[in-house]
Amino acid sequence: MNKASIVEAVHGILGGTKVQAEQAVETMINSIIDSLKKGDEVSIAGLGIFSVKQRAAREARNPRTGEAIKVPAMKVPKFRAAKALKDAVK
Repeated sequence: MNKASIVEAVHGILGGTKVQAEQAVETMINSIIDSLKKGDEVSIAGLGIFSVKQRAAREARNPRTGEAIKVPAMKVPKFRAAKALKDAVK
């Protein structure tokens, strides 16, 4: 499933135009991204929790040359699945 499939599903339920369905999906995605940029958690009941995790700086190796590379600290998105989602997938 991709974004276009989600837009089709939303369009099928809400009716209206596909443009409106796409705007609804875009708004939801952008809202999640904006909240994560601020450092907030996004909790969607039955789906899970989106959050931002701070990854520490570390030293890694280039697999081709074996050369040591310094990887800077960074923020990465994280997703924890809700129990309902885990049970549905089993």
